[in-house]
Amino acid sequence: MGEYAKDVLVSTEWVEQHLDDDSIRIVEVDENPDLYREAHIPGAIGFDWKKDLQDPVRRDFLGPREFGELMGSRGISNDHTVVLYGDRNNWFAAYTYWYFRYYGHDKVKLINGPREKWIAEGRPTTTEVPSYPPQRFETKDPDESIRARRDEVLAALERDVKLVDVRSPAEFAGEIISPAGYEQEGAQRAGHIPGAINVPWAQAVNEDGTFKSREELERLYREKGVLEDGKPVIAYCRIGERSAHTWFVLHELLGHDQVENYDGSWTEWGNLVAVPIERGS
Repeated sequence: MGEYAKDVLVSTEWVEQHLDDDSIRIVEVDENPDLYREAHIPGAIGFDWKKDLQDPVRRDFLGPREFGELMGSRGISNDHTVVLYGDRNNWFAAYTYWYFRYYGHDKVKLINGPREKWIAEGRPTTTEVPSYPPQRFETKDPDESIRARRDEVLAALERDVKLVDVRSPAEFAGEIISPAGYEQEGAQRAGHIPGAINVPWAQAVNEDGTFKSREELERLYREKGVLEDGKPVIAYCRIGERSAHTWFVLHELLGHDQVENYDGSWTEWGNLVAVPIERGS
């Protein structure tokens, strides 16, 4: 995977060769958590993105203490290299990668291809849930340089910042608030943040869910006007998982330093009072 800016991807072949490597912890995070129970990579730890990785009361992810306790309780230490994968082209796996990086864990990688690719290649799966000894996992100070808050996004409207809306064209245009089946994650208003560029997140991957080449990705985001003279970029979607995938592409694969994920995203912006909204493509 040496063509990209950072060494953050591993192949399915590499993972199969390292199934017995105790220095790594394979982690599956799916949009549909039932998939993990049906079959997963041997030794993989399963996280439910709603029940495990989100604060049960506030709309936010876990704080540093809770995150560290969760990782340690599932057998993940600071010494482990975490290898992530999931369904839907790894969108929640990429979100969890961003989450680990936010709390300062740099030993984290993404499988180049989702669980569907692993299964299609006939690689081993199991229904057995692994049990690892508890570990100590200490978080570092949050890296706020990769996370955008609503006030920063508001301020960005007056600054030379590229806003990237990675939702579908219909969501971007304001024709729908959220895709069918996701109404519980919706907002009061439809549309997009003024000045945002629409680059749907899945344009970054091939049919099998692997990432397009660095050359193809550079061309895509330059032609769309996202990568322009090193200007800062803020990516957003509906709840922050698709935009984390785009953050991964821009920040990790292409090496663009000034990229933030606005995980409040449209569910927050579309519910705020008196903020500007545009409609249409």
